[in-house]
Amino acid sequence: MRGVGNNGDIGGSGDAGSSGDGKDSGGSARVSRRRVLWVGGVGAVTAGVAALGATGELSHWWWRLPGNDRPRKPGAVDYRGAQWVAASPENYRRADRPADYEIDRVVVHVVQGSFATALRVFQDPGHEAAAHYVIRKDGQVAQLVRELDVAFHAGNRGYNERSVGIEHEGFVDRPESFTDAMYASSARLTARICHRYGFPADREHIVGHVEVPGTDHTDPGPHWDWDRYIGLVRAALARLVADEQARRGGGRSAGTR
Repeated sequence: MRGVGNNGDIGGSGDAGSSGDGKDSGGSARVSRRRVLWVGGVGAVTAGVAALGATGELSHWWWRLPGNDRPRKPGAVDYRGAQWVAASPENYRRADRPADYEIDRVVVHVVQGSFATALRVFQDPGHEAAAHYVIRKDGQVAQLVRELDVAFHAGNRGYNERSVGIEHEGFVDRPESFTDAMYASSARLTARICHRYGFPADREHIVGHVEVPGTDHTDPGPHWDWDRYIGLVRAALARLVADEQARRGGGRSAGTR
């Protein structure tokens, strides 16, 4: 965490540090190549593509060529009912997931502060971190980064690229932070992410920030009830699957978020 304390969260800046994206010496070369693709002539583009291919990064950057960027609607959200609150562009990396990076993880965070605090710091370009979602105690969901993009939340570049980060209002040492409404809302969101990208609702694919390799964070902490949470995610996922099967079969079923 930046400015909250040893056990604080508010995201992790793995893309901004030694394993970062464009902030260290290795990242600087990558940024230069990206700029070449946009501002150079035909020869510069060719050279940039060759350089990317030589480093094994071409599959992750091809869409940055003019004409390949996926259209985006300002303010659009990936989760129905979420409030859009745009994070600073300095706190995430534009991408085209899952076309360029497979998504197979959800990382669970705890803010070490309020919902409003999380929104404020993720909008601060100096923070250098953001999560895709923040969930309030009453279950309200805010989305700050599109799932298409790589949010700097896990403190590990590989995990940032492969995961969706979900922050939860509250504190790791206060069990009352984790309300019934928060658990239920977060579980529905995580189930939707599992369903969208086709990975299991289990503890291999739904992890805490503390479990990310190389992190020094402790969240979601000892009071986060993993058994309860995974049970809620699996139940919500089962409803999504049942609804989908009913639609395909021409039947009707109660909708879920």
